[in-house]
Amino acid sequence: MTSGFIASFVRIYSILLVSILVLADDQAVLSGKAVPKPRTTGVLRRFTLDDGNHRDHIMRSVSENGLDVWQLADSHVDIYVPSYSADLPSELTDIPHTLSIITESEIRPNSSAPPDWVIESFTDSTYHKDYHPLYEIDAFIQGLAELHPDLIKLHNIGHSAEGREMLAITVSAPTSDSAPRRQPRSGKLGIVIVGAQHAREWIATATSTYLTHALVANASEPHSLRYLLETFDFHIIPAPNPDGYSYTWEVDRYWYKNRQVLGPHTKCMGVDMNRNWGFKWKSTVGDVPMVAASSKLRPTLPADPCSHWYPGHRPFEAPEVNNIANFVTTLPNLVGFLDLRSYGQMLSAPFSYTCKRWPKDAEDLIEAATGATQALKSVHGTYYETGILCNLLYPAPGNIVDWMYKIMGIKFSYVVHLRDTGTYGFSLPPRWIKPVGEETAKMVEYLGKFIPTRVRGRA
Repeated sequence: MTSGFIASFVRIYSILLVSILVLADDQAVLSGKAVPKPRTTGVLRRFTLDDGNHRDHIMRSVSENGLDVWQLADSHVDIYVPSYSADLPSELTDIPHTLSIITESEIRPNSSAPPDWVIESFTDSTYHKDYHPLYEIDAFIQGLAELHPDLIKLHNIGHSAEGREMLAITVSAPTSDSAPRRQPRSGKLGIVIVGAQHAREWIATATSTYLTHALVANASEPHSLRYLLETFDFHIIPAPNPDGYSYTWEVDRYWYKNRQVLGPHTKCMGVDMNRNWGFKWKSTVGDVPMVAASSKLRPTLPADPCSHWYPGHRPFEAPEVNNIANFVTTLPNLVGFLDLRSYGQMLSAPFSYTCKRWPKDAEDLIEAATGATQALKSVHGTYYETGILCNLLYPAPGNIVDWMYKIMGIKFSYVVHLRDTGTYGFSLPPRWIKPVGEETAKMVEYLGKFIPTRVRGRA
């Protein structure tokens, strides 16, 4: 059987499969059944990487054809092909790969009715049963702040590229006599948590609001993290990319970058916020920005502004990145940082910009990460991989985790790739929000116990 025949068969099969599923969705809507029903959006194709040549071949095709890479790891590349374009470039069809049908639940229409989330009770709240548009996230945060004025302080940290106000939350409690003596003399230890820099990673923003709720929940409620406030102040930015996040609700569910205008010489918009931080930032990541360190490709051309991975003309060009950086520099005693992302189920330490250097604190970082992922696994049995970010994925300069670790000196800095491993990708169903929140809370709890044992020198 020739490779050409296989390629044609795979192409026809993919088109038929997506067409049948889209038709089934339409028939369900017309018949009035199962509303809201998950809607087929496309196919996620996982290509197995046998060697570096495979990787280079795939990523060259990605660049030349403008394909949407959802994940690149040592073992595989995930490429999303939407329903309206179920075909693949011919050079990829003969490479072994598997298919996952990606669906998403219908987005609820905007409603002017007041929300009924019962946020007074963490256990009984319905808020964490669904994803929420930006205005509902802001309403939830404001509601928590009104309920807990003694614990929550809100900060307006600046405006986005499209003029939206960016909110940060500080969750802090008055120091009690029973507070651990490991605290620094100048105050409690600080942890920063950031939600989805990449707009389509909804579970990251949902998890950040879950953790905020857990921190103020009554200590008697399951999964409460309230007692950690005796040792830590938490600084949380649930929606660091408000323009992009809103765009995923209103226009394009899988939009990646922010929404800033790049100038008169390009029709494309947006900067990859997580390549725009000011440590080891590079403008010359080329048209194939996700190529492993061992790759034969060495792109030196300026990055394509239309690429998902466009790093901007300069570091901190994205106003959202600049706002977050300015806010973080005002915070005292920072010892922990979590960049929530999806997907992949990994807890990764610096560095991102190179696979040739490890952080000087690598031993402590990996020890803490190993214990944290074991604690996370104890909740629902979810396995997370641990390691250095570049080694688990690929070199990516200008990453927030490198900046937090190296420039801000936050020792325990991590990237948390939440569920799943590719079944749903960025379309993780809402039913998984609470389980992801519960296991992530257990991870944070473990880090909250581990970190003070390694920062006594600051006291």
